[in-house]
Amino acid sequence: MTRTVAFLCLAWLAVAPARAEILFLTHGKIVTLDETSRIVEALRIENGIITHAGADADLRASLPPSAREIDLGGRTLIPGLIDSHIHAIRAGLAFSTHVNWIGATSLTEALARLREVALRTRAGDWVIVPGGWNAQQFDEKRLPTQAEIEAAAPGHPVYVQMSYVGALLSRSGFAALGLAQDADLPGNGRIERDRAGHMTGWVQGDLSTIVALYERLPKPSLADAMAGTKAFFHELNRFGITGVSDPQGHNLARDQYDAVRALARDGALTLRVRYAHCAPRPGFELQDVETLARDLPMGAGDDWLRFNGIGECVTWGMYNNDHPSPAQLAQFEAVALFAARHGLGLTAHWNNESSVHHLLDAIARVAQQVDIAPLRWSIAHIHDATPETLARMHALHLGWLMQDRLYFAAPAFLSAYAQDRLERLPPLATALRLGLPVGGGTDADRVMSYNPFVALRWMLDGLTLSGARTRLAAETPTREEALRIWTQGSAWFTHEDDRRGVLKPGAWADLAVLSGDVMTLPIADIAAVRSLLTIVGGRIVFADGVFAR
Repeated sequence: MTRTVAFLCLAWLAVAPARAEILFLTHGKIVTLDETSRIVEALRIENGIITHAGADADLRASLPPSAREIDLGGRTLIPGLIDSHIHAIRAGLAFSTHVNWIGATSLTEALARLREVALRTRAGDWVIVPGGWNAQQFDEKRLPTQAEIEAAAPGHPVYVQMSYVGALLSRSGFAALGLAQDADLPGNGRIERDRAGHMTGWVQGDLSTIVALYERLPKPSLADAMAGTKAFFHELNRFGITGVSDPQGHNLARDQYDAVRALARDGALTLRVRYAHCAPRPGFELQDVETLARDLPMGAGDDWLRFNGIGECVTWGMYNNDHPSPAQLAQFEAVALFAARHGLGLTAHWNNESSVHHLLDAIARVAQQVDIAPLRWSIAHIHDATPETLARMHALHLGWLMQDRLYFAAPAFLSAYAQDRLERLPPLATALRLGLPVGGGTDADRVMSYNPFVALRWMLDGLTLSGARTRLAAETPTREEALRIWTQGSAWFTHEDDRRGVLKPGAWADLAVLSGDVMTLPIADIAAVRSLLTIVGGRIVFADGVFAR
């Protein structure tokens, strides 16, 4: 669907009549993911809740004439997908004004998208690609050049971010930000130069450098942020996503939640948002969490927008730090202990298996003082987790927020692992055998794509974007297990696995009708699946193809 058509659909949804009291979906292959893994042909929904799931004839017998019937035509219907770790609120702020390179298969296509946005952007205004792409996705297998982005967006300062390792700027972009030498950059940033000493357009640096550089760009107005949030959530609906868990993250101040809160007040959200808050001030994390707990108790909100605890940055001293000092460990423990005593959820960002013992040791010391099992705490990432680490997490009653980072990993990154280790990464089947709660996610949109079907395909075949093979059969989940990770698994972390991620009486009517059957399609074709009909709380939020009318 084109961006223009998407906005027209949004406009229609904004004035659509209230949902029918009774909705009847029939003649489908409905994957309930209930306790018995039933496949049924019909669902009855009343006031946003599933009341019956079963055979068409059985459900139709008591159907009133006023019910709204939708014939699925044999298509597969699944519980709505839930991204358990996505920076959706941040991504939405400028989605209608930024350039999206996610899913572009060639550099030619990516530059065409840049050109399209530049043509409808006022002369002299920034044109920004915020990330979510890498050279491996392009047929050309190379990075763009400064000359190419300037040719695609003449008359505009241009900023193209590549994950958190670099950014490409036009010459007018350098001038607008006052960048002429390395000293003008934040942190340890470096301006790349060719052999003749001329700037290539690329700025290189670590995460803190790129985050600080992005902060110098203009911020969207509230009106633009609301429009962008609606557009991005609608884009997620297009992929069958009916809920997200947002860990705040970089470049997102708390006043930038105004857009999603305004949409929630207006009843204009098209998916369920669960969000956490990071520690805003290094060195004052405990005081800030104490204030937060007074102002925003755990679970504050409603079924559409709800506060779910702290993280992914619990304390700055334990964020991306493989060698925390005793003082930094003590600071983390103090914040985690406060969270445990006040019933707050907690998710901790950790990248590397080699150092995760520091985090687990700290959590274990907290668990000796407070029972954290009911809190459903989690660790995000650790893509190279070992079975031993997962077993320890299970013993501590933690869950694992797992994303498809290795799918997007460059060959150079993968080469650091021995082949026998690579064939077990990440050990999904081991996690499931242990009974470890696992949530599916993408960590979009600065680093990776928000497409859940790309993640599902990778979970089943282990093939990376560059064609490298990881995770062999012994650590590969079944199709149903992978789907459960992206539904019930994700819902566990928000204490809603009894209401979401399953299609049974009493559950919310959050679901997606797919363009292809993910249970039988060749695995290679799963990445191309889309939703044709997405329903949240009994309300149609996306319709395409045969359901567009």
